[in-house]
Amino acid sequence: MSGHSKWATTKHKKAALDAKRGKLFAKLIKNIEVAARTGGGDAEANPTLYDAMQKARKSSVPADNIERARKRGAGEEAGGAEWQNVTYEGYGPNGVGVLVECLTDNRNRAASEVRTAMTRNGGTMADAGSVAYLFHRKGVLILPKGELSEDDVLMLVLDAGAEEVNDLGENYEIVSEPGDLVNVRKALQGAGYDYESAEVSFLASVNVPLEAEDARKLFKLIEALEDCDDVQNVWANFDVSDEVLSQTV
Repeated sequence: MSGHSKWATTKHKKAALDAKRGKLFAKLIKNIEVAARTGGGDAEANPTLYDAMQKARKSSVPADNIERARKRGAGEEAGGAEWQNVTYEGYGPNGVGVLVECLTDNRNRAASEVRTAMTRNGGTMADAGSVAYLFHRKGVLILPKGELSEDDVLMLVLDAGAEEVNDLGENYEIVSEPGDLVNVRKALQGAGYDYESAEVSFLASVNVPLEAEDARKLFKLIEALEDCDDVQNVWANFDVSDEVLSQTV
């Protein structure tokens, strides 16, 4: 289950340092706006907004930008766009299923961008529903390991609704039902542990193992999709060994 998560956390760590940071900031800001518009601008009463703001802080988005995005979304400040959520489905190398989540103010532009990125990088678009059934919506919290063992983490979060803990190398991935994510986060905070990110995500029920060549092709496809301005998240049902990952990141 953790193949995609391990790669994503490694890649996003690098993204915070490289030239793509501006695009990452824009996506995080958009998440804050949408969360505030949907659930209100009070982060304490809106867990989705709280976690969106936390993720932006962890990625070094300036505090002023975060606060302005919250105000735009909540209607306290002018300038917020009418974002729509659209999901596209496709296939990558070796039959890997790909889900592409967009937040856009222009559906036609988003569809065109996604289709172009797919076809130019060895992917193919798929009919709605043909890939989505391979994934389940889950709460996913990323926790830096520190001195914590896997058993320590399980003891902290099991009663809060966590289903499993996966070792991602430098971090643990804690998986729960979406409705239990806030309780899991609060259990860790109550015990004095700082988490990296907490969000509702898609995890695959079946993964396709990849060797280095196919992994490189898939990562190139995912990165091309993530470069699209309207794309917020890309999920794929692949798994790679640590050896393959080290050859491709």
